[in-house]
Amino acid sequence: MMSLVRTLRFVAAVVAVVAFSSVQSYAQTGTVRLNVVKAGFIVGVGGGSGVLHYHGRNYPLRLGGIGIGSLGVASASLTGTASNLRSPSDIAGTYGAAGAGGTFVGGAQVVTLQNEKGVVLRLSGPQIGFQVSLGLAGMTIAMQ
Repeated sequence: MMSLVRTLRFVAAVVAVVAFSSVQSYAQTGTVRLNVVKAGFIVGVGGGSGVLHYHGRNYPLRLGGIGIGSLGVASASLTGTASNLRSPSDIAGTYGAAGAGGTFVGGAQVVTLQNEKGVVLRLSGPQIGFQVSLGLAGMTIAMQ
């Protein structure tokens, strides 16, 4: 009887570990570093590059996007996290953000973006130059 109880406890522990591991691997978080450059008057054009660090590997990224209502020239080096990743390719897509902000020379950008796959980017970093709105909503990320 005692060995049956031990066996059942062991099986229950294994099932719990497997279930927890499955949930953990379903959606994970990586780190992101993006370099964004944006210029425009009325219609802004932006682009840049970056890298996703996920499960010990680096994945190069290419950024693009168009913003309406832009004024000025700015660049930003943003770092943060990419959450809800099931695979590195989930980071690719078009990102939308809520709100707008004005940042001037030496100011900081803080932004939360989400793509159609549910990946959420939480980014922050300094902005250099003058840009009424960096306008990252509508930004696209592609893997290189």
